[in-house]
Amino acid sequence: MISNGQNKTAANSPLLNGLVLAGGKSKRMGTDKGLMTWHGKQQRYYVADLLRSSCQEVFISCRAEQVDEIASSYHALADAVKDAGPLAGIITAFKFQPDVAWLVVACDLPLIDERTISFLIKQRDTSAIATTFESPFDGHPEPLVTIWEPSSLPILQTYLADNFTCPRKALIRNIERVKVLQSPHPQALMNANTPEDARLAGEIIAQTHN
Repeated sequence: MISNGQNKTAANSPLLNGLVLAGGKSKRMGTDKGLMTWHGKQQRYYVADLLRSSCQEVFISCRAEQVDEIASSYHALADAVKDAGPLAGIITAFKFQPDVAWLVVACDLPLIDERTISFLIKQRDTSAIATTFESPFDGHPEPLVTIWEPSSLPILQTYLADNFTCPRKALIRNIERVKVLQSPHPQALMNANTPEDARLAGEIIAQTHN
């Protein structure tokens, strides 16, 4: 694991694009998580808007059948790989623009905020394959709030070829080449995958607005 003290972002480092992962089928939630409105707009658009101020371009990763549902003011990027979970979206993004880094954020993070995104970008290490957070919930690297550098693509493709669809394994098994951070706002990394998670997130958001 690369030391938190390092912060290597050279002037000629790859440009940074944003990618909102919104192509999941949300089976445990029972409704499309990207369509949930935690902050007055669909979550997929809320996250995209968070990334717009920091990224060169922002895309919403989705399944092919979802493309026409994405508002014209946003850029949709349909998965070029089928049935590969979040890994499909990341690899598709690199195939689309292989020379940029991708700031990947899942749409099932109702508490994600600008402070967390800004901290991640400021701590970006372009000599690593990725800059990520340690999950406060299980201690493992959080692949879906991560800056993936172009150097990570061969590794991700190898895992896809071996039928792994979770990019977390790529981080864990290459941890010496990953910069792992402690989040300044740990709750921001809370996933909402079930109706129970959604209720808890709603309560937390309501408390912060009071």
